[in-house]
Amino acid sequence: MERLIYSIILGYFILGGIGFYLINRKKERDVARKSYTKFGVYFIIINILFFSITVQTVVFSYLAILIVAVGCFELSRLFVSAKFQHKLFFVLSLLVYFTLSAGVLMFSWADNNLILLTFLVLSIFDSFSQISGQLFGQTKIMPGISPNKTWGGVVGGTVISLLSAFLLKNLFRGTNPELFLFAFGTLFFAFAGDILASLYKRKFRVKDYSNWIPGHGGFLDRFDSLIAGGAWAAIAIPILGIKKKKKKYHGKYCSTIICIFNRNWLVTDF
Repeated sequence: MERLIYSIILGYFILGGIGFYLINRKKERDVARKSYTKFGVYFIIINILFFSITVQTVVFSYLAILIVAVGCFELSRLFVSAKFQHKLFFVLSLLVYFTLSAGVLMFSWADNNLILLTFLVLSIFDSFSQISGQLFGQTKIMPGISPNKTWGGVVGGTVISLLSAFLLKNLFRGTNPELFLFAFGTLFFAFAGDILASLYKRKFRVKDYSNWIPGHGGFLDRFDSLIAGGAWAAIAIPILGIKKKKKKYHGKYCSTIICIFNRNWLVTDF
């Protein structure tokens, strides 16, 4: 199953690479180089997160803690750099951030199939929103907050992500309407998280949170949608009644009770 999913991801990246080539072939060399650097680094990040989920899910949980911690540092860093201006805005932003962070940390200990589905939907949305936006985007959504966001990009990314969610429906234990609500909610929260992250930068009059990730505007610039989308997943799991896919464990004797603590739930076979 993991091989099939990775093949799908690889296919998407090939399509994305073609899209980036079409976008950058007429741009100046330095601009195109930065775009290709961003694409390459993003590919590395996606692979790290993908294998942290599929090989050893606890690694993803630790990565989530790292992302949240660095994101908090970036928020505080901009506040300090601005000589502690906009105190109320900073406090309210931290409250929102801590709420979303608590959600994504809870989500990071969920069923690995659900984590993988959410991660893939978010990754596809991020990638194809940018590609479709640059290819077809005309009308800007919020030019004063996020000047690169267009309706063409958001609609294109949303359509491809929702179709991909149903292509990966074996990772989801629920009905098709529940899958649609889960995926659409994930995308809505991801978009909202992206806008909020951009709003924070505009308030403090900076372009990037940091230069720690080549080609990207910092950890929050790269992972804002994952934090917000993961928070929605943590909310949606109990609301939609999404069940974990239980694994079957078979012992040598049928009368043997096998109790295995698998992450945060107990599976017992007789």
